[in-house]
Amino acid sequence: MDKLNDITFRIIEKFFYLLGSLPREQAHHLSDLLGRLWFRFDIRHRRVALDNLNRAFGQEMGPAEIEGIARRVFKNLILVLFETGWCLHLRPEDFDRYFKIKNRLSGNENDLKSKGVLILTGHVGNWELTPIISAMTEHTAHVLYRPMDYAPLERFFAQNRTRFGAKLISKDASLLRVFKALKRRESVVMLLDQNVGWHKGVFVDFFGRRACTSYGLAFIALKTGAAVVPVFVVRDADGAGFTAEIGPEIPLIKTGDHQKDLEENTQRYNDALEAVIRRHPDQWFWVHRRWKTRPYSPWPRTDHS
Repeated sequence: MDKLNDITFRIIEKFFYLLGSLPREQAHHLSDLLGRLWFRFDIRHRRVALDNLNRAFGQEMGPAEIEGIARRVFKNLILVLFETGWCLHLRPEDFDRYFKIKNRLSGNENDLKSKGVLILTGHVGNWELTPIISAMTEHTAHVLYRPMDYAPLERFFAQNRTRFGAKLISKDASLLRVFKALKRRESVVMLLDQNVGWHKGVFVDFFGRRACTSYGLAFIALKTGAAVVPVFVVRDADGAGFTAEIGPEIPLIKTGDHQKDLEENTQRYNDALEAVIRRHPDQWFWVHRRWKTRPYSPWPRTDHS
């Protein structure tokens, strides 16, 4: 089995390497074509994306505009695959050519370097590139993630995510590793934009609807006092590169009421996510059932989503 997994890993690695060898303009054209086909034939994910977009923008946009965003979402998700392969060819000396940092920390960078930082991000733009921004800002990053079930694919993405110095912490691992990293004044990257079960989250507003959101980030921030800073790596309009939108730091609310603090801080994190998604609506992961978990209510159940 180990030998088979190793062979499969090599095939996956070669596949992504070849994808990354394509000129970027050609990769965009192919992503557009494949995205159109995916949107047309994957009925289930098309329905999820359109349903989510209607929940979020139904009062602001017409059907044609919403469908246009959905089509671009499918293209941009295909682009993530090409860009994953492109990263295999990337060198640190290329960073300044392809990445710009839009820093809105208002002069607090030195303060942040004196303590641990919790990086709030989500599946916006190309989230796989976030470790590159940590390398550019000379901040050791630990990415909190859920390992993939398929071993060869997990090995490939783990290797790709750590190429430029980032470290991985499995969500199954002890929180002690997170606390130790923050104590060393390093950063921990957490994606907070996915649906979770009711026992793992709190219900807070997201695009005007209650969404079950992990309270993990708020819990760790309250426990450690680490700064929470949003970082999103989005594609530039011309497709030539990326901009890292950083900050501002999200102030921590501490009232002494633990449950209330979890909810109010998580709401602030959702607000930051919603703001960047509104700026770049076609660069978010709308094919995910974000409002799947619903608030508990006694029988008969009612839809509070």
